[in-house]
Amino acid sequence: MLVLSRQRDETIMIGDEIEITVVDIRGDKVRLGINAPTRIAVHRKEVYEAIKKENEQASRLADSEVTSLSALSPGPARNQSRARTSRLAAPAPRPERLADNPLSRIPPPAAKRA
Repeated sequence: MLVLSRQRDETIMIGDEIEITVVDIRGDKVRLGINAPTRIAVHRKEVYEAIKKENEQASRLADSEVTSLSALSPGPARNQSRARTSRLAAPAPRPERLADNPLSRIPPPAAKRA
């Protein structure tokens, strides 16, 4: 671990993109200002650990859901039978008679006169 001494308004650079500035010192508390690109997440350690723990729990839940869903998926025999039935020809549509069509009973709109 690198240990540095800094006074108020002095800065520490991490790489070319991260600046840590001592903003204020009050008693046993030091306030730091961190300037970093938005693609880099900056958290207090306790928040970071809570996020990490929550992500691990969500990952375990997702893994268990995938496992339970894979147990429900059909085996190869069922997949083959589905493939065979999907290749069968669908029944031909029944030709409609004009009298069977309820829309045929609606009279056409009257023509507009200019």
